Amino acid sequence: MADPAEHDTTEPVVRPAPHRWLWYALGGGLPARHRGWVLFDTTTRTWGLRHVARMLVQMSIPIALVMVLLPAPFGLRAAVAGGGIFLGLIYSLAYMPETTENRVVKAGYPAGTATAHREHAAHRRDLRDSERRRAARAKRAARYRDRTGR
Repeated sequence: MADPAEHDTTEPVVRPAPHRWLWYALGGGLPARHRGWVLFDTTTRTWGLRHVARMLVQMSIPIALVMVLLPAPFGLRAAVAGGGIFLGLIYSLAYMPETTENRVVKAGYPAGTATAHREHAAHRRDLRDSERRRAARAKRAARYRDRTGR
C-alpha cells in the first residue's frame, strides 16, 4: 500500500455550494471535483472546529425535534436538548480522527491520508517554531555580547 503522505495533494480546492456542504455535514459524499476541498477541510489548522460545526449541524435535527415534539415544560425540553448536545459532543470528539478519516476515504483518498497530512503539517510547524526560537536565542546572545563586551 502506498504511503498516504505521498498521495497527490495538488488537486484544486473547490468549495461546495451550501446545499452540498449541508449534505456533506450530514455525512453524505461530495462529487469528485470537491475531493481537494474535503482533504483541505479535514487537514487544515481548524479541522477540529470544522468537525464540531458539522457535529452541531447533525445534532440540530434531533434537537429541534425534541424541542418541538416533546410534551414537557420548556425547561425540561431545554435540559434534554442540552444533555443530548453534551453527549453528542463527547462522542464526536472521542471519534474525531476516525470520522474525518472516513470522510477522506469517502472522497477517494487512501485511509490514513488526513492523519498523515496533519502530522506532516505539525512537523513543519515545529520546524518553523524551532528555527524562530533558535534565531531569537542567537539575537539575545548577540545583544548580551554587545552589552557586556564578551
